Amino acid sequence: MKDVNQRPLFIFEMANNHMGSVEHGCKIVEAMRQAVEGFPFHFAVKLQYRDIDTFVHPDYRQRFDLKFVKRFSETRISWDGYRKIKDAIVEAGFTSICTPWDEISVDRIEEHGYDFIKIPSCYLTDWPLLERIAKSAKPLIGSTAGVALEDIDRVVSFFGHRQRNFSLMHCVGEYPTKDENLYLGQIRLLKKRYPHLEIGYSTHERPDNFEAVKVAVGMGANLFEKHVGLPTDSIKLNAYSANPQQARQWIASAAQAYAMCGADDQRYPFTELEVSTLRDLQRGLFVKQDVRPGERLTPARVFYAIPNSPGQVVANDASKYTEYFATAPIAQNGAVLAANTRACHRLKQLYQIVAEVKKMLKRSKVKVPGQCDLEISHHYGIDNFFESGSTVITVVNREYCKRVIVMLPGQSHPEQYHKQKDETYHILHGEILLNLDGVEQTKKANDVVVIPREMRHGFSTRTGTVIEEVSSYYTQGDSFYTDATIEANGNRKTFVSYWMD
Repeated sequence: MKDVNQRPLFIFEMANNHMGSVEHGCKIVEAMRQAVEGFPFHFAVKLQYRDIDTFVHPDYRQRFDLKFVKRFSETRISWDGYRKIKDAIVEAGFTSICTPWDEISVDRIEEHGYDFIKIPSCYLTDWPLLERIAKSAKPLIGSTAGVALEDIDRVVSFFGHRQRNFSLMHCVGEYPTKDENLYLGQIRLLKKRYPHLEIGYSTHERPDNFEAVKVAVGMGANLFEKHVGLPTDSIKLNAYSANPQQARQWIASAAQAYAMCGADDQRYPFTELEVSTLRDLQRGLFVKQDVRPGERLTPARVFYAIPNSPGQVVANDASKYTEYFATAPIAQNGAVLAANTRACHRLKQLYQIVAEVKKMLKRSKVKVPGQCDLEISHHYGIDNFFESGSTVITVVNREYCKRVIVMLPGQSHPEQYHKQKDETYHILHGEILLNLDGVEQTKKANDVVVIPREMRHGFSTRTGTVIEEVSSYYTQGDSFYTDATIEANGNRKTFVSYWMD
């Protein structure tokens, strides 16, 4: 079964260019089939249906001095004739689309088995016709020329409430449309306003304008419509209809645009030349002083400069979440290479920590502001975080301070004290084994503990815990650990921003 929702879809609007001739209409279909050969897109041919006997008022059926009465009457085809053209459309491999101008025409569209119904701009707010169209199960496309945004809103809502497959096309009802009146930025406006709908572009510009479709592609349109016809010695096309050669050039222009835009659902493939050129411009990592094997290359011990050499660590690799340790001696001003260092990447560990903290908060039903940074304390190194460590969310820190401490099951927090702040713990979830100046006590959810300044305190949790800490103003240098190895560790905290969903 044909998937009528495949995109991008290019629609060839025959309108009245069949000149009332079934034979000529079928020739247009065949000419367009040849015009699109070799292009990797999906194509459709569209007809227009009118029941002339009811569409035109009885008193005006012979008023050929009226432009549209004359045009529609002279290009009239029987329903059987329309069906023959529709069958030719299908046989040529095109998707079939039809525009109804009245309710009877919707009946015929359903009877003839078209794939899509297209609503013209002039009838986008014809509510009696829309009510009939809404009863059809066919996918719908609507053009928007001359329709106010609030009216488009109403139409989108109308079909949305009826759960109809509906797309919109930017269109300008000027025949032909001057370049300065194309307003192709409207495609972007419609995409922003109706992000759940597919947005396209129905053209009326002169047929030798092959640039507008490129802009439409760049704006994100994925449905395109153009009037087409087949000139003969006796048939001349109007100023906005393309012949088969122009239609093919129009498609080729769109293909160029898609090639230039590339994929928008994944990162583009980098060329070897691009990668090597950018690599040559990156700053290499060098040591300021001699480094011995086993030593950590802290930020204070390195500098960045060009040129870099093959195999060298570059500044782009030097994330705060990556640590480098020398595996061989490196002389002053020497290059830091993959061959003379060992890299410890911490980002995966941080993702795991964040995930576990979020699980604990969800389990405890404690809510924290999403804009607050997550402070991860890894007193004995991040590799040992799940044994010894904690995470802290600072909610407010003025003369008063509120922080939320999250500890995972099995974690312990080493003994510390503060010289400046008093603090109070309110246990919100779980339980802790608290050590206050050497005296151990168990505290459970809803217990409150006051910890004066200078009091040594450490704690551990078997269940995991969430603690609300309320204190006087907190400064980073006011935590003193009784374990000297922690005090000597200048890399015991990591801060993560934008960690909440």
